[in-house]
Amino acid sequence: MVVGGTSGIGLATARLLVEHGDRVVLVARSEARLRRVAGELGDRTTWAVADVSEPDAVQAAVDGCLQDHGRLDAVVSTAQAMAYGSVEQVPHDVLAKVVEVGVGGTGNLARSALPVFREQGGGSLVVVGSLLGEISVPGMGAYCAAKWGQMALVRALQVETRRERGVHVSLVLPGAVDTPVYHLAGSYAGSAGSAPPPIVPPQHVAQACVRLLDRPRRAVHVGPGTLLTRTGFRLAPGLYDRLAGPLVGRIALRGPGVPDHPGNVFTPRPDGESERGGWTPDGRLRTAPGRRARWRRR
Repeated sequence: MVVGGTSGIGLATARLLVEHGDRVVLVARSEARLRRVAGELGDRTTWAVADVSEPDAVQAAVDGCLQDHGRLDAVVSTAQAMAYGSVEQVPHDVLAKVVEVGVGGTGNLARSALPVFREQGGGSLVVVGSLLGEISVPGMGAYCAAKWGQMALVRALQVETRRERGVHVSLVLPGAVDTPVYHLAGSYAGSAGSAPPPIVPPQHVAQACVRLLDRPRRAVHVGPGTLLTRTGFRLAPGLYDRLAGPLVGRIALRGPGVPDHPGNVFTPRPDGESERGGWTPDGRLRTAPGRRARWRRR
């Protein structure tokens, strides 16, 4: 089961699993997008509509998988909403929903999947977190809160299941990835978000997820520069704090000016979903095949 499997890392993971010969259940919020992606991936793919923050919907998706296939060997969760803006700028309901997807959604998946794994003698839960689950940046406080909380929850799950033979919980921590999440995110910062370099393709993260299904580990990092950033955040907090604000403004919030909006936080935007977001490794946005352009703040 790939949660968030119709776009970005989730779609790349689902595609890779199908190529390996696995049967895949896609889970996402948009039925139309699920139908389209399942049709593209072929007859080894089925789907279920669910918002990961709704426990009954998650349980129904797991129950449907068991009814159709008889077992559930693994769950890979990539679902996460995002909203730009300072903690004061982001409305309460938006911040709460972003955190609920990351933390509550992970808890819902664990409550539904882990009992199945125990009963059938094993299974793997792979959660895609973020580098921002280990550091904080201004202008992305809601997302950081979701990913810090998600990482804490996953670590608790790892300790709670450590003596259960065959049951594994793993965490993938990528830096910036070339997905549409930056285009789909809400923004209350006055400008659209952009992917900060260095940027890796979603296939790199998908490969890490699939490797963990065969060789479970507690956590893996994906992407260059993550070690340097984590080290600076932990060992040189004063310097980090002085640099973080200007860098976020120049890099992560360098998009065009936009009015306040929630993006896809509350409702899906299937028209904006795809496997890749159009970002080059050095943080530029392709405007047309063969052309590259850098966002500039209006």
